[in-house]
Amino acid sequence: MNPLVLPALAIAASLLSSSAQAQTPPTSAEIAAYRGLHAAAAHGDTAELIRLIQSGADLNARDSNGRTPFHVAAFAGHQPIALALLAAGADPNRLDDQRYDAVTIAAVRDDPAMVKTLLDNGASATLITSRYDGTALIAAAHLGHDGVVKELIRAGAPLDHVNNLGWTALIEAVILGDGGPRHVETVRALVEAGADVNIGDRQGVTPLRHARARNYAEMVAILERAGGR
Repeated sequence: MNPLVLPALAIAASLLSSSAQAQTPPTSAEIAAYRGLHAAAAHGDTAELIRLIQSGADLNARDSNGRTPFHVAAFAGHQPIALALLAAGADPNRLDDQRYDAVTIAAVRDDPAMVKTLLDNGASATLITSRYDGTALIAAAHLGHDGVVKELIRAGAPLDHVNNLGWTALIEAVILGDGGPRHVETVRALVEAGADVNIGDRQGVTPLRHARARNYAEMVAILERAGGR
């Protein structure tokens, strides 16, 4: 194996085994202790949520982990709650204490319907999120959430953003993926959308070279056809 590929392998192994990268959904104890909009969002109680909104509840109140009711709705996958909060004027782009927004939360949950709902109603596909200074697109590409990737591309997510690990969405789809159908489709979607196939990592190793090192034949073919080096 090319020695230039080894640093990326080491980082990838560390990330895949680390819990530090994970988002922090509300625990069962936190949900049990929630009151007001947070409780309504967690339980999907739209009628109670609307009643609280009409009574003047703080739409952007935060819990002990910096989650707003909107974050809670994204973690739970409650689209009607998210829509009600958006209609009332909740800020869809706030970050929680782990620096995640609702779009990235829904992207990691592999919830393309929620992602589409959020993006079609004022949420941004361009926010810089997480301790890695990444994006929702990078998070979704990492996980091979191809349906989410396509929604984010449609909404104008930055295709070539480089996070603080030195990786783009395309690189993450290769080096953090499993080479299976969903990661292959993710690579295809990124390439067809115009992602730069020759942005390398910090060692200058391109997505194509990473794919070759892992014997990901379908990814190699896609990247070669797109002019990868």
